[in-house]
Amino acid sequence: MKLEMRNQMRMELRMKLAPHMIQSMEILQLPILALQERIEQELNSNPVLEMVGPESPDDVDIAQEPVQDDAGDKDLVVGTDNDKAEDFARLDSLGDGFTDYMDQAGPFRRRPRADEPDKKLEALKNTAALPQSLHEYLSEQWRLVDAARPVKIAGNMIIDYIDSRGYLTVRLEQLHNKDRGDFTVDDLNEALELVQKLEPAGVGARDLKECLLIQMAQSGEDMSFESAIVSAHMNELLENHLPDIARKMNCSMETINRAIERMSKLDTSPGLQIGRDQNHPITPDVIVELSEDSDEYSVRLPDSNLPHLRVNDYYSRMAKDSHVAEKTRKFLQNNLRSAQWIMDAIEQRKNTLLRVTKAVVKFQRDFFEKGQQHLQPLPMAKVAEEVGVHLATVSRAVSGKYLQCPQGILPLRKFFCGGREDATGRARSWEAIRAKLQQIIDEEDKAQPLSDDQIRQRLEEAGIENLARRTVAKYRKLLNIPAARFRKKY
Repeated sequence: MKLEMRNQMRMELRMKLAPHMIQSMEILQLPILALQERIEQELNSNPVLEMVGPESPDDVDIAQEPVQDDAGDKDLVVGTDNDKAEDFARLDSLGDGFTDYMDQAGPFRRRPRADEPDKKLEALKNTAALPQSLHEYLSEQWRLVDAARPVKIAGNMIIDYIDSRGYLTVRLEQLHNKDRGDFTVDDLNEALELVQKLEPAGVGARDLKECLLIQMAQSGEDMSFESAIVSAHMNELLENHLPDIARKMNCSMETINRAIERMSKLDTSPGLQIGRDQNHPITPDVIVELSEDSDEYSVRLPDSNLPHLRVNDYYSRMAKDSHVAEKTRKFLQNNLRSAQWIMDAIEQRKNTLLRVTKAVVKFQRDFFEKGQQHLQPLPMAKVAEEVGVHLATVSRAVSGKYLQCPQGILPLRKFFCGGREDATGRARSWEAIRAKLQQIIDEEDKAQPLSDDQIRQRLEEAGIENLARRTVAKYRKLLNIPAARFRKKY
């Protein structure tokens, strides 16, 4: 086989994305909080980009440091000589070099006053500390428990195997092996009893039954009757067989219902009381309001949440100055392009998000006027055609965004869904069908709850025909609604 090098020409068509196009797509996809963080990072890394803040008289320092030179060391007092030429010459020389001094000083930076608080220090003080984990919380309590050393070692191992809900996830026998001589199985049992007395109440339980019994035992109220129900009839309680419990306990249904009401105050996941809060704040990216002057809906962006950016004039002039070193000018020009790209990307994001939301309001006007059950099927392709952009642009524009309207703060992607036509030919989205199903269950007689087939018949009466029973069951599970036998109240 002969190896050789040849020149070959080939014509082909490729699609390449420029860096500013990639950045524009990234900015478009970011939610408002992530965009704020992205702008903060750019402000810290790009020296030519600055934030436009409200101007105030305090932002300008009236007192300027005098220019020190040989002629200005002594006080300027006009003499009594006739020509006064020397004094006026000193007066004229005060402005010499002032232009050069300002050119070399760089962009103006306001000096902080002595009584002005440090913003970074204030931000650190106002930042919440990391929440304490359940393991740390239990370990701190366990260190204060008075017990023998083998029991303390066994307790530390038990705490290591307690999950975030507060349950012990392994059997005690698995925590001990023949090679360990620092504690025994009896030490593990004694340590578990002590761990189950720690806060929060119910921690260290191995199942739901033990968790409820621990909480009832530590309750300040007398819950002996409830403890008897859980101890002897836990399976019937979970299956909602309350008449069987009442017959076996030789009591009335009213007594059983009161006991269940008291037990409903117990926590089935006590460990979740301690630890990191996963509920992140939601800030709307776009606001839809009903105009006071007309019946039209107005769409606006909460621009107050985003800082206004601009390019520093001093650095912009410096990048064009031929007297500046070439390496410095190249560095400034690259940063100027980066600053202009991100400002253009933010403006394009605002424009695209406004246009997409206005199209959504146009097609989903019945939802904003009448509520959830009037949400229409809306494919993204229809909005993309209305706005005049690509389908992927609409998908990026609504990704992770939230809309604030009279119905609350909702995901913008919620308004894009499929559906079907009812008996009257009216288009109904799947969200609207689920909302109607929720309404039917809310209005049912809890003493005789509706089965899935009966719910299907009610939906047919409302005009939603040809819906299978298994589809009703699927929607009911998506809404976290239990089956009819669990919804029944005696």
